[in-house]
Amino acid sequence: MVQQYQSPVRVYKHPFELIMAAYVRRFPNCPLIPIFVDSEVVKEEHSDDGATVFIERRCKVEADAPRLFKRMAGVDYLYFIHKNTLDRRERALHIEVVNETFSNRVIVHEICNYRVHPENEEWTCFEQTASLDIKSFFGFENAAEKLAMKQYANSIKKGKEIIEYYLKELEDEGVTHVPRWSPPQAPPPTARLQLPLTSAPANAILVPTAEETLSASPTDLPPGSPDDKLDADYIRRYLGDLTPLQESCLIRLRQWLQETHKGKIPKDQHVLRFLRARDFNLEKAREILCQSLTWRKQHQVDFLLDSWERPQLLHDYYTGGWHHHDRDGRPLYILRLGQMDTKGLVRALGEESLLRQVLSINEEGLRRCEENTRVFGRPISCWTCLVDLEGLNMRHLWRPGVKALLRIIEVVEANYPETLGCLLILRAPRVFPVLWTLVSPFIDENTRKKFLVYAANDYQGPGGLVDYIDREVIPDFLGGDCLCEIPEGGMVPKSLYRTAETLESEELRLWTDTIYKTASVFKGAPHELLIEISEPSSVITWDFDVCKGDVIFNIYHSRRAPQPPKRDVQGAHSSIVSPATNNMQLIDRSWILGQDYSMVETALTCKEGESVQGSHVTRWPGFYILQWRFHCSPACSTSSLPRVDDVLASLQVSSHKCKVMFYTEVLGSEDFRGSMTSLESSHSGFSQLSAATTTSSQSQSSSTVSR
Repeated sequence: MVQQYQSPVRVYKHPFELIMAAYVRRFPNCPLIPIFVDSEVVKEEHSDDGATVFIERRCKVEADAPRLFKRMAGVDYLYFIHKNTLDRRERALHIEVVNETFSNRVIVHEICNYRVHPENEEWTCFEQTASLDIKSFFGFENAAEKLAMKQYANSIKKGKEIIEYYLKELEDEGVTHVPRWSPPQAPPPTARLQLPLTSAPANAILVPTAEETLSASPTDLPPGSPDDKLDADYIRRYLGDLTPLQESCLIRLRQWLQETHKGKIPKDQHVLRFLRARDFNLEKAREILCQSLTWRKQHQVDFLLDSWERPQLLHDYYTGGWHHHDRDGRPLYILRLGQMDTKGLVRALGEESLLRQVLSINEEGLRRCEENTRVFGRPISCWTCLVDLEGLNMRHLWRPGVKALLRIIEVVEANYPETLGCLLILRAPRVFPVLWTLVSPFIDENTRKKFLVYAANDYQGPGGLVDYIDREVIPDFLGGDCLCEIPEGGMVPKSLYRTAETLESEELRLWTDTIYKTASVFKGAPHELLIEISEPSSVITWDFDVCKGDVIFNIYHSRRAPQPPKRDVQGAHSSIVSPATNNMQLIDRSWILGQDYSMVETALTCKEGESVQGSHVTRWPGFYILQWRFHCSPACSTSSLPRVDDVLASLQVSSHKCKVMFYTEVLGSEDFRGSMTSLESSHSGFSQLSAATTTSSQSQSSSTVSR
């Protein structure tokens, strides 16, 4: 497996030329890197005007590895080839590093770049990428890989001191400015001075230039970074202290989202929560993040706080609310569960209304975390929850109520990971162990570690509530002096209870009232959607996510109306609802492409996890068919119209099934304002949705498929 590293952009508040003057002092060896033994120039080239210089060096590094590894490898030193290109005119230095030792067993490739900051020409940016591929290493590939990555991460931390050390040395010598290069006015002299062009190896076995990843002094840069890349100071200010490898995981996942979810990138804090929930395993974090983004999009969770109006029953009987913050600045939510009539709320409102209430609490918590980050000047990504269980009894263990609680826990765990900083459970009664036995298996292990339980009045002593909350904000019902404006709760009148049939109908309406639909795409059985156009120049717009598998997206036009579609309803499951997932085929197998129907857009291959938006301006009236077709490799591809037996067989093979979630809309030409990423029509439901997302920097053509 190839291990990769991507650094954030690090900014030096020094001109490029001064950084290069400090850089040259690291040769031929560096006292801060004892394992860097020596280096020699093997090739040097200069352009005629002296603006560009290329130098290749062979660097000798002591193998900093356990004695067993050295004896197996039979070497005490490692050699690396550094190819460095300095462009004085553009004020940029490009460094490329590959390993010479064990090149048939191990492939090390590192690229570093120094360049001028795009917004301040007196500052310098540094960025680094690296990859490690151990093909074979005497049967110890996994151990060698872990050792190499660990030492590489350590070398990055140590390397942050290198440039600052030599900048300080220059300052002590009175050198604080180096003039910029300018084209020569006379023929260049025959003798050339050696310039700071090469890179010294770092304190690592495999990638010597890791020390180039240096930390800039704190800057006043706004959130974000040059060229839409993460800045090291931004990470430290808004996301917290991350190890180099954790920074790399965040940057790589963010880059992947930019490539596949253009215009809809979640906030960095949100991405980081999913990485933490999976211990920075990039593949696992990407999987659950994509599932959550699809869930949020399908159920329009981003608009929940603005669009959902809480029923009056929740205002009167839901005993929870936000209350100041804890000692660490995290928002504090208080829930008086023992005073809540959970059975009455479920019978009167239904499970889905309670779920929406909890989702709105989590969405509000995310907002408050962002606000507190700005107020306190440090990263705050989670909140504290205080649960008062006084009054908890067997009534709270009513089976439908426990079922609703378990479902809420499941949804929150899947879509709001690492948002709970601490859960304080106070005045736990004897019945609490029964409830805990029921719900604890559904709570993630990392989340369970954040639970603190206090029985009776134990929370009042040392190690209790005052260790987490300032005395002046302790609620009055817990013995404090702060007024807590949370409803007292009480029993919900039975006259407000509704029948099971009414609740079921209401719940179905709540979670199926969405602009998005889902469809299954099988090998040999595409999903097709019919759109009838009566006026030319109408605009067909679409937005879809590929939830599973790879698909090919096509748009066809026909003047003939297809026959009534045949439907193949397959069961599907969602974390909130379980609507039927349809597979619909419209194009008759007797139709001939080019005669009965024609393709009006170039086919687009869409990979799993991609989010695709686009639009098509119609040229003729008639019937337009949007088609999502199963995509497989050429070796396993078949005709577009297979035998019935083939289709039935493919339906039983999960690997031959894809799933898409889509929304389409037809706009009049007078309502269209460009591509899907910039719709502004007041008549468009989708335009309201896209306005709440981050639009991509480049608008796609309105008559082409855009991603």
